[in-house]
Amino acid sequence: MQPDYPIPYGAPQIDDVTAVLDRVYNFLDSETASKIIDSKTQKEVMDYSKLDRNSILEPGLFRLTSYEWGVTYAAMLLASEATGDAKYASYTNERLKLIADIAPFYKDKLKTDRDYPSPILSTLQPHALDDAGAICAAMIKAQQAGLQADLRPLIDHLIDYISNKEYRFADGTLARNRPKPNTLWLDDLFMSVPALAQMGSLTGEKKYFDDAVKQVKLFSERMFRKENNLYIHGWVQSMESHPEFHWARANGWAVMTLVELLEVLPKEHEGYEMVLNQLKSHIKGLVRFQDGTGFWHQLIDRSDTYLETSATAIYTYAITRAINRGYIDKEAYSPAAILAWNAISTKVNEKGQVEGTCVGTGMGFDPAFYYHRPIHVFAAHGYGPVMLAGSEIILLLKNNEFEINDSSLQLKAKK
Repeated sequence: MQPDYPIPYGAPQIDDVTAVLDRVYNFLDSETASKIIDSKTQKEVMDYSKLDRNSILEPGLFRLTSYEWGVTYAAMLLASEATGDAKYASYTNERLKLIADIAPFYKDKLKTDRDYPSPILSTLQPHALDDAGAICAAMIKAQQAGLQADLRPLIDHLIDYISNKEYRFADGTLARNRPKPNTLWLDDLFMSVPALAQMGSLTGEKKYFDDAVKQVKLFSERMFRKENNLYIHGWVQSMESHPEFHWARANGWAVMTLVELLEVLPKEHEGYEMVLNQLKSHIKGLVRFQDGTGFWHQLIDRSDTYLETSATAIYTYAITRAINRGYIDKEAYSPAAILAWNAISTKVNEKGQVEGTCVGTGMGFDPAFYYHRPIHVFAAHGYGPVMLAGSEIILLLKNNEFEINDSSLQLKAKK
């Protein structure tokens, strides 16, 4: 008898994975701004010396300077690397160059008028790690990939915010004062560490690697639960007991942080083995809770919460990249990664929209908060992770063969 799998089973074809990426790309390319227009005439502003209060980004569904779009920019660069198609990287380059080109005008205006309308205000005046980390990391990756734009002033500005302006505990842990004073958000690992790591790679300055490793250590000491190898979402200094909610996307930001840090962290750095072991432990915990559909649940360890796409995509990317970089056993983990990709592929509709993504989410102290967060195709968090996941899966398929052996998907043994 044949099993009745709820999602496709077995290794996909590279062309099929690429087709999914193309659908997402086409949707995003048509629905995100790539130029400045005059809000009154609706005409494109070609000469940036003539920008004024009426200058706006052309209408689009997603913000060009959000942390979600920092993820998307990096994902498009990886998609070009995986497929050989330059159009994905062009998506990133066109938009980051636009940001870099208009930044001097708005920076100058904001010096004398802090209320001057700017379409890139969060980048020029960051007020949270959300405004700085992911977009900064993407800018550094784009610059190192050869983008011809003056991104360095923005990179330096955003790194300065992360390193010197963001609130920290006395021991240096990056923290927030919401929703409670002295609160750690697991999300903030990703909103800081990859940018610090990339800056270390760009400049060769060890202090950035040291800070990145320090954040992983300090967050993990407080928030990683060794009994299930998962992170809790939030940690509040004033609480005697900390809410034990293993929110899926926050765990995604954490595992992606670890694999992104290892990508550039020198192997001789004293923190390298700690970060590698943390990645291995976290992936072991995540895979244990993968649903039979290939997805993960909104609360990872609560199977009555809904199956969530963005976290599943982030895990797929991180696990597959860890396989491709040799951090974890590819025989043991490749089938889980492929199963997850097959699940994700069912959530990209014909328009290229990513379905099943939880909307932006704060920190909660009760289960109902997480159980009932809405999902929406315009939740920006799903798009970059899907592009990242598909790109890394393509690289996995290019370098390995898979087969159905005794009815199950397995890495094909070399003869």
